[in-house]
Amino acid sequence: MKLLSVILFFVLIVCTACKPSADVSESGNLKRFPFKGKVVAVNKAKKSATIAHEEIKGYMDAMTMDFPIKDDWVWEDLAPESEIRAELVVSSGDYWLEQIGIIALPKPGETPLSNPSNPDITGKEVPDFPLTNQDGKRISLKNFRGKALAITFIYSKCPLPNFCIAMSTRFSDATKLIEANPDLKDRVRLLSISFDPENDTPDTLKKYGLGYLGKNAKADFIVWQLATGNPAEVKNVADFFGLKYEKDPNDKNQIIHSLRTAVITPDGKVKSMLRGSDWTAEDLVNELRAAL
Repeated sequence: MKLLSVILFFVLIVCTACKPSADVSESGNLKRFPFKGKVVAVNKAKKSATIAHEEIKGYMDAMTMDFPIKDDWVWEDLAPESEIRAELVVSSGDYWLEQIGIIALPKPGETPLSNPSNPDITGKEVPDFPLTNQDGKRISLKNFRGKALAITFIYSKCPLPNFCIAMSTRFSDATKLIEANPDLKDRVRLLSISFDPENDTPDTLKKYGLGYLGKNAKADFIVWQLATGNPAEVKNVADFFGLKYEKDPNDKNQIIHSLRTAVITPDGKVKSMLRGSDWTAEDLVNELRAAL
């Protein structure tokens, strides 16, 4: 009997090991996708890495974006230029990488990988893109000349806490800091641009912004405006700043996108780009102060 149990145990191991793996697996509310990419940057403190990844079949095209990583061991070995395989885990409102495997370490003297979706536009003049703001008024980036301007990209239905929710929280917090500073309130402006014009009407954006500012906030949107445009207008401004976005093939109500936040000088040139969500409202205000 004991021998039979041992035999059954080894048969179970062999059968489990030989079970074919699907491209996408699901357990509960989690979806799992095979993942391969090259590390652009690491942030041990935030336990995240910026990775230029290959196409994730059935989920998203190849792009460069930030990914949380929960495994602690990787931070001893993970470095820019490392090539990795992993498992992308997606749940309602969150995502992260698991089962990290480093398949190639950086080569000595290797040129750092550039981020193809984050072009170096520092110092370039921003075109006069036309948009429509939260009041239904047609505006353009020329309206912000003479003031330091921060631009970020969001859509109101975004469920991810470290994507649009983080961007809008940072901008609303920065708005309060700017309004409370006599030296900045008339010289600094913020603009959030929605890349979901189908759903983010001016009225929707207005309610969205007021939701972040709080019930006692002024409804004048002098410091912080929200805007969108027709699909072509939005794509033009997104392309200039290197923002990538597309409808989630598995959930048409969600949009897969990267993060871009730009700081513009009063004469309309790009001063700096803030990557990901690894910055605070205070960091943004300091960048805007420097832009002046």
